[in-house]
Amino acid sequence: MSCLDNKTILITGGTGSFGKKFTEIVLSKYKPKVIRIFSRGEMKQLQMRNLFNNTKRLRFFIGDVRDRKRLYRAMNNVDIVVHAAALKQVPACEYNPIEAIRTNIDGAVNVVDAAIDNKVGKVMALSTDKAVHPVNLYGATKMVAEKLFIQGNSYTGSKETIFSCVRYGNVIGSRGSVIPVFQEQKKGGVIKMTDKRMTRFWITLEQGVRFVIECIKRMNGGEVFIPKIPSMKIVDLADVIAPKADRKIIGIRPGEKIHEVLLTEDEARHSKESDDYFVIEPEHPFWEKENFKGGKPLPDGFRYTSDNNEWWLSKKELKEMLSGDIL
Repeated sequence: MSCLDNKTILITGGTGSFGKKFTEIVLSKYKPKVIRIFSRGEMKQLQMRNLFNNTKRLRFFIGDVRDRKRLYRAMNNVDIVVHAAALKQVPACEYNPIEAIRTNIDGAVNVVDAAIDNKVGKVMALSTDKAVHPVNLYGATKMVAEKLFIQGNSYTGSKETIFSCVRYGNVIGSRGSVIPVFQEQKKGGVIKMTDKRMTRFWITLEQGVRFVIECIKRMNGGEVFIPKIPSMKIVDLADVIAPKADRKIIGIRPGEKIHEVLLTEDEARHSKESDDYFVIEPEHPFWEKENFKGGKPLPDGFRYTSDNNEWWLSKKELKEMLSGDIL
């Protein structure tokens, strides 16, 4: 029996790209008792209800993670929480910093408190490579959120709630991806790029969901799970999407990096490597070293960055990943 079978699962931000794909995969591959979709927009909930043909295993809760009381009600008798709600548009967070903090940080506090007080079994929070050495407010809020969830294990006391995080890179097909931006620019015949050297980690929506599910199975509480995923060059992506369009270099935008980092050399000192993922083990009293069995220590100075990755996507592979409705 899977850890998701016969379980009541709540996903915050459930009408987003991740939430819809998570719901699709869990309903088709597992046997959950019910999936509760927690999000702000009634229209998106209606669209999602129709998309899944109004399945009896779905429940829709209108609410905001800023609303502590609503979260408490939504988490009643929940076994597993997947926290995907966030303000994640970098420019929007820069322009609306207080709103980003209220959703990404205060909302994380509310999720932690509601989960502990409702005796939820497992809470898995989604993070991002932007949380590592953050240079923009979005990344800074996600860094704080990571800390809140990992340290949330210190607040559980005799209760059984455990918290972990998954941290990965840019998601193909998610809202905010550079793909629709390049597609729109293609119509005008000019692709605007910030820097030709730019690289990014890349993962499909389905790969992200499946990795999260596997980590829910593995988690003991306190880990940050990082998948081994390929890197890609922004110039290659532009060539695949708009090979005939002109190129215009506009310079790096505020809060943007040339390369991304998923695992720092400082974190590597207390991390383990498995075949297809890394695990950052917490450096806190609640963590017992035997919690994560297997894996090997990383060498001194190890860093997992998008420019020193051993796995790179070719233009052909990018085109295959972008096939179907995306292009």
